[in-house]
Amino acid sequence: MSDQTGGRLPVIYVRGFAGGPSGINTAVDDPFYGFNEGSVQVRVDDTDRPAFHQFESPLLRLMIDHGYQLLVQGNQSAYLEQRPDRTIDPATIWVHRFYDEFAPNLTKDPNAFSIERAAESLFDLVTLVRRKTGAPRVFLVAHSMGGLIVRSMIQKIAPEKTDGSPDAAKAFVDRVFTYATPHGGIEFAIGFGALEKLRDLTGLAGADIFGPARMYQYLTPLASTKKRVPDGWDATVMPEDGFPTDRFFCLVGTNSTDYTTALGLSAKAVGARSDGLVQIENAYVKGAPRALVHRSHSGRFGIVNSEEGYQNLQRFLFGDVQVRAQLTDVVVPGTPDDDTVWQLETSLSIRGLPVVLHEQSTAHLCPIQLERPKAPDTTSTPIPLVRTYLSTKASRPDVPTMRHVLQLRLLSLRKKDHLLSFLDHLEQTADWSDVLVVDIEFHPDGAPPRSWAVWNSSLGTAIRDWEPDRASDQQLQDLDSTTGSWLAKIQLPVAARQLLGHDAAITLAVDGRQPA
Repeated sequence: MSDQTGGRLPVIYVRGFAGGPSGINTAVDDPFYGFNEGSVQVRVDDTDRPAFHQFESPLLRLMIDHGYQLLVQGNQSAYLEQRPDRTIDPATIWVHRFYDEFAPNLTKDPNAFSIERAAESLFDLVTLVRRKTGAPRVFLVAHSMGGLIVRSMIQKIAPEKTDGSPDAAKAFVDRVFTYATPHGGIEFAIGFGALEKLRDLTGLAGADIFGPARMYQYLTPLASTKKRVPDGWDATVMPEDGFPTDRFFCLVGTNSTDYTTALGLSAKAVGARSDGLVQIENAYVKGAPRALVHRSHSGRFGIVNSEEGYQNLQRFLFGDVQVRAQLTDVVVPGTPDDDTVWQLETSLSIRGLPVVLHEQSTAHLCPIQLERPKAPDTTSTPIPLVRTYLSTKASRPDVPTMRHVLQLRLLSLRKKDHLLSFLDHLEQTADWSDVLVVDIEFHPDGAPPRSWAVWNSSLGTAIRDWEPDRASDQQLQDLDSTTGSWLAKIQLPVAARQLLGHDAAITLAVDGRQPA
C-alpha cells in the first residue's frame, strides 16, 4: 500500500513509560525513542527450515513506503526553530522527546516527570511543526503511556490553551493512532485491588499515573477538575463533544506470554487476558475503531516493532475508505435456560501481507461473545466483526483485485451452576466454520469500484487460485441509496443459518473518509 500522492501530514511519535530516573536516562539515549526498532519473524518453509520475515521498523517503513523524511540534523528542536516558517516538507517524522527535561543525564536537578508537562510540550511541538511545515494538522502516533500524553493534550491542554472548546484539538490533530495504551489504566488480576491502592498511594516510580485519581486530573480540563474522581467516571470514555473518536484508532495486544519485563512478573500480575502489561478491556477508547493482534506490550514480539502494527497504522493514517463488517440478523441458538455459551472467532487477512490484521480467538482469550437478546423472539443487535481502511489511490502492481479474507468459527460451551461443564465438550471444535472471500476492484479513472464475495466452502479450489469471473459472477449490490454509504449483505452458508437464523448475514458497510 504505497502512497506517493503528496497528501501527507507530519507524523509525531510519542513513546511510552520509562519508569524512574535510570529508565529515563536509558530512554533519552535513543535518538528516536524506540520508533526505529524492528523485528524478525520466523516461519517454517517446505523443508522445515526457518524462513525469516524482517520488519524494518515503523519509522523506516514510513520513509520507504510513503516517502517520509527524518530531519534530525544533529538536533531536532534546534533545526525546527531555525528554519523559516512553511519551508519544511510536511511529509516528515518527528519524535516528541518529552523525557529529555526529566533526565538526570541531560538536565541538572530535573523535576519529577509529569504527564501534564509532557502534554504541554507536545502541544508546543505540534504548534511548531505546523508552523514550520505549513501543514494544517498532524498525525499523532503513540505507544503505551504516550497515548495518555496525547489524550491529555487533546482533552485538557488544548482546550485550556485555546478557546476552551472540548474539541479544540481537532483543528490541528488529524488522526491519532495508539499502540497498547492503557486507556482505562493498569489493573492487576491478583491482590483484590490492594496492589492498585498501594501503587496509587505511594506513586512508586511514578506509576500512579495509571490509576483513576491521576488519570482524572490529567484528562480533565482545569475548569472541571475535582479533588476526587466522580462516581461513574470512566477513563476509556472520551467526551462526546470532544475530539472525534472515529479519528482515534486503538491497536490492542493479546500476547501476554512473550512480555518478559521484570522477569515476567508484570505479565503474571496483570493476567493472561492482556499484552503482558495492559488488560485487553483497558487498551481501547470506547466507540473508537480498534484491532486486536497477537503481540505483546513490547520486546522481541512487541506491538510497535511488528508488521501487524505497521499495516494497521498506515491504513488508518492514509486510507480514504473505511470498511466495516458486522454479523447481522442473528438468532442465538437455544434458550436462556439451556446454559449454552456461544462464541465467535474471527480474523482478517489481506492478499499480499505476511500477517493477520485483526484476530479474536478463544486461544488468545478474546473471542466475540454472542449475547442473547433480552426480549424473546428477536434478533441480536448487529455484532461488529472488524473495521479496516484502504486507499483507493495506492498502487497495486500485478494484483487484479484487493482481496480481504474474513475467517469465522462458531464455538459453544456448556455452563452448569455458573461453571463451565466439559461432560459433552470437544475442545477447539467448531460447530461451524468458513472463510468469506471479498474482492474489490478499483478503477484509476474514478469509476465506481466493483466487488464480489464468495464463501470458501463453495469454491472447490484453493482460495489463491480463485478469481471472479467478471462476465458471470454476480457483483455485490449497494442496498443503501440514501445515506451515501455503500452497503451489502452476504448471507451465511446454509449450515450457519441453521444455527444462527435463516436471515443471518455478514453486512459490509463502506464509507469514504475525509482526506488528510
